[in-house]
Amino acid sequence: MPHFFFNKKVILLLVGMVFLVALISFSLRDRTNATLPEQIIKDTVGVAQSIVAKPANYISGIFNKIDSLLNTYEENKRLKARLEDFAVVQAEAADLKLDNKKLQELIDKSESLKDYNPIHATVIARNPDQWEEKIILNKGSSHGVEKNMAVMTAKGLVGKIILVTPFTSEVELLYTNNPNYRVSAMVLGDKEAYGLIEGFDKERNELILKRIDSSLTVKKGQQVVSSGLGGIFPKGVPIGEITEVSTDDFGLTKMAYVKPSADFSILDHVVIAKRTSTVIDGLDGNATNKDLTNPPEVNEEEEK
Repeated sequence: MPHFFFNKKVILLLVGMVFLVALISFSLRDRTNATLPEQIIKDTVGVAQSIVAKPANYISGIFNKIDSLLNTYEENKRLKARLEDFAVVQAEAADLKLDNKKLQELIDKSESLKDYNPIHATVIARNPDQWEEKIILNKGSSHGVEKNMAVMTAKGLVGKIILVTPFTSEVELLYTNNPNYRVSAMVLGDKEAYGLIEGFDKERNELILKRIDSSLTVKKGQQVVSSGLGGIFPKGVPIGEITEVSTDDFGLTKMAYVKPSADFSILDHVVIAKRTSTVIDGLDGNATNKDLTNPPEVNEEEEK
């Protein structure tokens, strides 16, 4: 009797295994039609996914639209700001163009204090004892270089030629200790102020701008350029930026400290400016303080 029940269990196990294998094979084979249970399960899952997916997609779309609107708003603000800046620049350019045309018509001149012919040169020597006073260039009289020509870099004014040989020239820098070295300068602003660069402060390592009209407003941060009135330096060459303003010893005029635009410690390539306008011996020439407008008086006896 026990042997019979054992055989029956084995038979049922084998039948179950065969049925399971058949079911798996039936499920894995390629079919064009699903069975009824599969259809019910798939339809149920699909409906559930649709119910969940639609609200989720709707909410996600709302957030995407909000994010897109915010980005569009920020971009619109930036574009408006740029358009406003462009409009201001365009108006200023048109105004400057008109003013320039009027001035040209008014003075009807062919020369300008800004015009010069550039002569490119390289620094070939620098005396350690006069590191902040003089440099030697590789261009001389054979290249068109003359005494008192202005020397500058791309950043600003450097100095002027004081000695010329056929193939070299010596430059006296703005940082010189020479008390007679002067540069006619102009402070840019709503109302231009004029003065003279006279010497430099060793402790501050800055140039000194003197003889500024005390009635004019000059403040820290304003730019200083060459005025072109001294006869040597072209007009508009950057000199530096004002760092401090005070009055002179007598309180009659103002003075200012100017941080140079050019870097005097690493001079290598410079430009020598040969002015195209008439050059005179002005205050930034040989510093003579002569009256250049009136000819010297001649005695009647000398005329005879």
